[in-house]
Amino acid sequence: MTSSPLRASVLLSGGGRTLQNLIDRIESEALPLEIRSVISNRSGAYGLERARLAGLPTKVIGRKGSSGVADYTARVFAAARAAQAEWVLLAGFLRLLAPIPADFQGRVLNIHPALIPAFAGPGFYGEKVHAAALARGVRLSGCTVHFVDDEYDHGPILVQRSVEVRPQDTVEELAARVFQAECLAYPEAIRLLARGEARWDSGRIAWGTEHCTKPDE
Repeated sequence: MTSSPLRASVLLSGGGRTLQNLIDRIESEALPLEIRSVISNRSGAYGLERARLAGLPTKVIGRKGSSGVADYTARVFAAARAAQAEWVLLAGFLRLLAPIPADFQGRVLNIHPALIPAFAGPGFYGEKVHAAALARGVRLSGCTVHFVDDEYDHGPILVQRSVEVRPQDTVEELAARVFQAECLAYPEAIRLLARGEARWDSGRIAWGTEHCTKPDE
């Protein structure tokens, strides 16, 4: 099945490991993704350096000068349009975007380091997610790729991958295992969309073919 690459801007706030995973898989696996720009809300984010090393255009859009969330959101999507991106991929971007503009409805994805709806929403990011999972004593955690709406960690779920939570896990150990699942889940979601096997349909996912996500082995 042929795939048309998704032309996307990648948004990040930190080290850019998810961005690097996508860059590596574009090069090694012909992942159907064309990164048009990398946008950060922080000028010191190392992810911007990763982007520059890969020859990708970068832009910093801080909250300073924005009148509120809606104004900031409009600035971010204006930058994506200027880069001729048709999709926006959140890759550790720690700012709320709302409202999603009409021309990007169903074209914004996020990856979250837990099995949504567990350990999701405001305040749940990075190691805080894994610490909460360990404190609760869950036996399975994982990651979720979902379409983005106007709420934190909300919107239709596209891909989930589960990982075992081991009795003696530290936050760092669980985080590393979940990130391995993330490295598979985001490319999987991109392939589904590029092949037309899944699409946004009025706030729900319309599946084009039979699809089942296998747990991480």
